[in-house]
Amino acid sequence: PLVRIAGLFGASAIGAAAYGAHAFKPRDSALAKSYENALRMHLLHSAMIAMSPQLPRPLLSGSLFVAGTVLFSGSCYAVALTGDRSYSKLAPAGGVTLIVAWLSLVV
Repeated sequence: PLVRIAGLFGASAIGAAAYGAHAFKPRDSALAKSYENALRMHLLHSAMIAMSPQLPRPLLSGSLFVAGTVLFSGSCYAVALTGDRSYSKLAPAGGVTLIVAWLSLVV
């Protein structure tokens, strides 16, 4: 299931990149930065989800990467696309989850 999730995440990241390059034209540069941060983390962690079956604790690490990406990138995309900064409250939880996901590779 993690590889399938990675496929969906990777495909949606490429779609988001295309949208960001061709259609997303925010007036506020902070919204553009939020979108770029979301996309960068989305792409990077899609690759980590894809390789999670090869990790020592595949289900733990993969699940943490999925949850962290959804929380972090999802909240950043929501802020960028709506301009509603209240969505940014989820980003720190996503960031911490991603840190824990990376640490799950060490312990």
